[in-house]
Amino acid sequence: MDTVTVIRHFSDSGKIGKKAKKILNSSQNLFFISVISLMEILYLSEKRRININLRETLYKIEQSSLYTIIDLTPDILKEAEGLNFPDLHDRLILSSTKWLGIPIISSDKQFRKLKTIEVVWD
Repeated sequence: MDTVTVIRHFSDSGKIGKKAKKILNSSQNLFFISVISLMEILYLSEKRRININLRETLYKIEQSSLYTIIDLTPDILKEAEGLNFPDLHDRLILSSTKWLGIPIISSDKQFRKLKTIEVVWD
């Protein structure tokens, strides 16, 4: 899940694509959240740009076995080295997704331009 997806899903605000919503509402799936997304949530909540904060987000993650936080590792950084994407935060989140070998749930149209990562949304 990218940061926008985490925010929309946990705060019940904003639109989520049909495929993404179906996946997010299934208890059969596991979801990985980058520590980078958590840092973005901290920053955006401090700036009062979103209606969920870091503590609320962590609480929701900790209350369910469906969510796992992914730390940055040397292997993920090696993936980032080979991924050409302009935004640092997104580059690290995408690198985590690529390293895990899973699709990313995201509304970001720029992600769809990458041929090596499957994006789920619509």
